[in-house]
Amino acid sequence: MKQVWNSFLISFAMFSKIPVPRADWEKENMKYMICFFPGVGVVIGLLICGYAKVCSSADFGSLMRSAGFVLIPLLVTGGIHMDGFLDTVDALSSWQPKERKLEILKDSRAGAFAVIMGCAYFILALGVWSEMEEQALPVLGCGYVLSRALSGMALATFPCANKKGSLGMFADAAQKRILKTVLVLWMLACALWSFRWDWRYALILFGASFAVYGYYYHTAVKEFGGTTGDIAGFFVQICELTTACAVMLGGKWL
Repeated sequence: MKQVWNSFLISFAMFSKIPVPRADWEKENMKYMICFFPGVGVVIGLLICGYAKVCSSADFGSLMRSAGFVLIPLLVTGGIHMDGFLDTVDALSSWQPKERKLEILKDSRAGAFAVIMGCAYFILALGVWSEMEEQALPVLGCGYVLSRALSGMALATFPCANKKGSLGMFADAAQKRILKTVLVLWMLACALWSFRWDWRYALILFGASFAVYGYYYHTAVKEFGGTTGDIAGFFVQICELTTACAVMLGGKWL
């Protein structure tokens, strides 16, 4: 039980800026950390819905409302997934061989393409959230859980491009059978909640998420020979923006 508790603490310490008690970052304590990764998404989803109520009570305009929706995930995670997104965009934009792309992923410097695509990401996200129907927010809240559950599932199923990197360490430490079972349960919980709330938005959410998951697999294997921690962050960011776009557009036709 102590090992599971330490895995929970390490997961939140690694993937969020939420204050948690200190735990020893030992391999044994990291066995189940990915199982709790979607829990960070639960926090983000609750904050999104709570902020929407604050905006309604304070009569905020659409710009202030959408700015909060864009910033909440970034503030909760500390930008760890956005960092992976920027590094991956830099690597993909280089058009170099796989080995060179993996080297670019490790480079802490931000290239021109990372800056350009980062700005484009936030501009698009701001526009998408400004058009979002409030009815869709509880379903989109599940999207933050679903993206992390799928990211964890990739750890257990995708080839690892850098076995010496952080993702390789997690893959070695995790008991993959338990990991897959727990992540499937997270996804089922998302499905139960979102389909009960609004089955039409839920269909869009799951359809878009699994489409991005397929793109993630294709890109990771073709361009890098497998996934890494940075590419996993890239997936989380792309998945969240794509599902938001899809739900927003779907809401115009529902």
